[in-house]
Amino acid sequence: MQRASALLQSGNFAAARALLEQTVRAAPTFVEAQRLLAGAMLGLGERAGAERVLRQAAAIDPEWAPVQCALGELLIDSGRADEGEHALRRAATCANRYLRADRLLARLLNASDRYGEVVDLTEASAQDTHADPDLLHQRAVALVALQRHEEAIATCRRIVELAPDNAKAEFFLASALDLAGRHSEAGQSASRAIAKGEATPEARHLLAHALVDENRLEEAEALLHDIVRERPRFADAHNNLAQLIWVRRGDVAAAAEYLDRALAQYPRDNALISVKMNLLDGAGDAQGALAFFETCLDAGNSDPGLLMAASRAALKADAPRALAYARRAQQLAPGPSSERVMINALLGAGDAVEALQRTESLLRTAPDDQHLIAMQTTAWRLLGDPRYAGYCDYAGMARGWTIDTPTGWNDLRAYLADLAVSLKRLHTSRAHPLNQSLRHGSQTAQNLLDIDDPAIRAFFSAIDGPIHRHIETIGHGGDPLRRRNTGAYKIAGIWSVRLNARGYHTNHVHPQGWLSSACYIELPRAVAGDNPGREGFLKFGEPGYPTQPRLEPEYFIRPEPGLLALFPSYFWHGTVPFGGDDTRLTIAFDLVPV
Repeated sequence: MQRASALLQSGNFAAARALLEQTVRAAPTFVEAQRLLAGAMLGLGERAGAERVLRQAAAIDPEWAPVQCALGELLIDSGRADEGEHALRRAATCANRYLRADRLLARLLNASDRYGEVVDLTEASAQDTHADPDLLHQRAVALVALQRHEEAIATCRRIVELAPDNAKAEFFLASALDLAGRHSEAGQSASRAIAKGEATPEARHLLAHALVDENRLEEAEALLHDIVRERPRFADAHNNLAQLIWVRRGDVAAAAEYLDRALAQYPRDNALISVKMNLLDGAGDAQGALAFFETCLDAGNSDPGLLMAASRAALKADAPRALAYARRAQQLAPGPSSERVMINALLGAGDAVEALQRTESLLRTAPDDQHLIAMQTTAWRLLGDPRYAGYCDYAGMARGWTIDTPTGWNDLRAYLADLAVSLKRLHTSRAHPLNQSLRHGSQTAQNLLDIDDPAIRAFFSAIDGPIHRHIETIGHGGDPLRRRNTGAYKIAGIWSVRLNARGYHTNHVHPQGWLSSACYIELPRAVAGDNPGREGFLKFGEPGYPTQPRLEPEYFIRPEPGLLALFPSYFWHGTVPFGGDDTRLTIAFDLVPV
C-alpha cells in the first residue's frame, strides 16, 4: 500500500494499478486498497471501471467513509450530483468521520445555492478550536451569501488565525469586510493580503475601493489606472475608475478614456460594453447608451445583460422598444434579473396585469425585497386595486420628526451649523455618482458610521429618539412595513448628499432597506417662505420609471432644518428641483429591523 501510494503521488498510475490489483486479489475485502485502485483507474481515464470498483468496496463496507467520499466525488465529477450528494452524506455520517467528505459536501451545497444547509453542516466545526480552515471557508461563503455579514467576518478572522500566512484567507476576510460596508477595515486587510503575496488585481481593486471610502481619491485613481493597464478586461475595475473620474471631473470623455482603449482591443467584450453603456446612461445620455448598444448589436451581439441594460435605457423614452429588449433578454436568460427588467417594461407599456403576475411570483421567494414591493404597489395603483391604499398609507407611514439636540450643544441650530461644517469637508466630488438618484450634486463616498468626527458621531444620538418614536407610531400589521416591526433597528448604510441649484433626486426606492430617511441639515432659501411650486420638497408616489398611464406624486413633506423624514423603503420617492444659487445639505440612511 505504501509503494502504491507513492506511485500514485508520482503519477505512475499504470504501475500503481498493477500493484493494487495484486493487493485486491490477495485481500478482496481490503476496501482501502480498492479505493486506491479506483484512483489509479481514474488517473488512466477509466471512469466506469473506477466507479464499479468503488461500488464494490462500498457494498463490502458501507461505513468506510473514504470509499463513500471517493464515490461521491466521482459521481459529482460525472454530472450526477444527486447521487454524489447521497454518497457524501453517507460518508459524513459514518462513525469514522471523514473531513474531506464534509468539505466536498459543503462545496456542492454552496454551488447549488443551498447556503442554509452549509451553515447547518459546518455548525459543529465552527465551535471546534482546531477547525479545518477549508471547511470554515465554505461556511464563510455561505454566510456571505445569506448576508449574515458579522458571522462571516468572525469566521474569516478565525481562518486567518488558523492560517496567518495564507494570503488568500486574508483577502477573503477583506472581501467580507467590504461587503459588510466596513471599508476602512477592508482596506487594511487587503493591504495585509497584498503584503503576504496576494498582489492580484482583485486585491488591489478592493484596496482602491477602500481608498475611495477614505477620501484618498488620487491614490485610488492611480491604483485603478495601474490595474486596468495590467488587466484591460477587468470590467469592475473599469467601472470604478470611470465612476471615480466622473464624480471628480464631471467629464464623460475623461471617464471613458481607459475604457475606450480596452474596447478598442476587445470590441466584443460584453462586460466592457455594459460598463460603457452604464457610464453613458448614468451620466444622463440614455440615447447615447442605446446608440452604442445598437452598434454592438450590429456586430451580432445578443448578450442578455446588454439587452437588460438597453431595456432600462430605452424605458425612459420608448416603452415598446424597452419591452422588446426585455422579452429577448428573458428568453435568453430566464431568471429573477431579467424578470425584473421585464416587469418594469410591462408597467411602462401599460400591461399592469402581466406585470403584477410576474411580480407576485418573485415576491414568493423574496417577500422583503423593497423594489419588488414597489412594483407590486405600482401595478395595484394602475389597476385601481384597493390593496394599494393599505400598503401606501402615506400619511400614516411617512412622517417628519425634529431630531434631538445632542449632548454638547446648547440648541439644535448650533448643532446643525457644526454638523454642516463637518459634512462639507467630506463633499469633495464635482458630479453625482453614476446610477444613483441624485442629479446636480455630490454624495459622500464614505460610510458616515466610520467617520471619527464629534458632530457626525453625535448625529446618531440625535436621531435615536425620533426613530424609536416613529417605529412606535407605525405599529404592527400585515403590510410589508408593519409586519417586520420588532421595535428595534440598526443602520444599514448612511451617507450625505449636497445638491446644487436645480439639483434633485430622481424617483427611486431602497431595495435592501426597511425604513429610509432624509434629514435636512442646511436648506436653500428657495425652499423657505411661500413656495407654491414645492421647490425642494420630498415627494412620494411617482414611480422611477415611466408608466402607462403616467402616475403623479401623491404626497409631499416640506423640508425644515433639523427635520428627519422617515418612510418605508419601498415608497417611490424623489425631490422637486429648486432654484437660486444655494445648496441643500442632507444626511440619508436606511434602517433594517433587528
